[in-house]
Amino acid sequence: MGARPAAARARGQTPGDRIVIAPADRRAAILDLIRAARRRLILSVFRCDDFAVLDALVDALGRGVRVEVLLTSRAKGGRKRLQELWALLETSGAHLHRYADPVVKYHAKYLVADDGPALVASLNLTRKCFERTCDFLLVTRDPAVVSSLRRLFDADCHAPDSGLPPRLSPRLVIGPERARAQFAGLIEGARRSIRIIDPKLTDPAMRALLDARRRAGVTVTTLGPDDVAGCVAHGKMMVVDEQTAVIGSLSLSALHLGFRREVSIVTRDRAAVAELSTFFARMARGQPMAAAAAWMERTS
Repeated sequence: MGARPAAARARGQTPGDRIVIAPADRRAAILDLIRAARRRLILSVFRCDDFAVLDALVDALGRGVRVEVLLTSRAKGGRKRLQELWALLETSGAHLHRYADPVVKYHAKYLVADDGPALVASLNLTRKCFERTCDFLLVTRDPAVVSSLRRLFDADCHAPDSGLPPRLSPRLVIGPERARAQFAGLIEGARRSIRIIDPKLTDPAMRALLDARRRAGVTVTTLGPDDVAGCVAHGKMMVVDEQTAVIGSLSLSALHLGFRREVSIVTRDRAAVAELSTFFARMARGQPMAAAAAWMERTS
């Protein structure tokens, strides 16, 4: 295991990336990261109602971890639940930050334990997303990603009007400031294939770019909300040329690209990209989510 990151760097890959797709494994990955924290744990929360996650946060506080939580000020139909979550975490001793913008939603989903690992996800910390959705998360120890997420978190907690911190990892696709340009670059750079799972792929400019790549001979395949069998379509992923993949909270919609704090992450790790490609192929053939996820578990 210790040789893999060095070998990956020598091949120009990102070190130590792990993709998690199966619903039950998503909860386990998040709990593992929370339990690994010894000094500081940061996490952004859009929705959270999973008792195992909440218990793990309380346990972290009990062993002396500084737990910092950045909560959105707005979530559709969720103001009361956000207030209840705030009260619970505050009573437990967590350091809470409310995203200052009264209109813009903080929709990013990420966690960082100490100096790593970091986790970027498309899912909320809810029972629904641990049981019934098509979602994705990526765990990495890439120090540039870890440092960038911590600096983004601190800036969004304490100086949200000052813009993005400098020198953030180019692996992080961050909305609204740079998401559109980053996704456009990935799409325009495709030479053979683009595969997308996105229940909200509605942005006219992005759809036009995809059409242009089709006309240039690139195979473009998209799966929307009616194409993900046996589960609720929620997660977003893109695989380009079987070499580059992106997962995270960003949809290719005008709202996500231009108006919300969103975070996705790029990986070129061969194993991670291959896993997402295989999953996409199985979903494209109409295989139910449970069967596809079970197959991924057996082969991982």
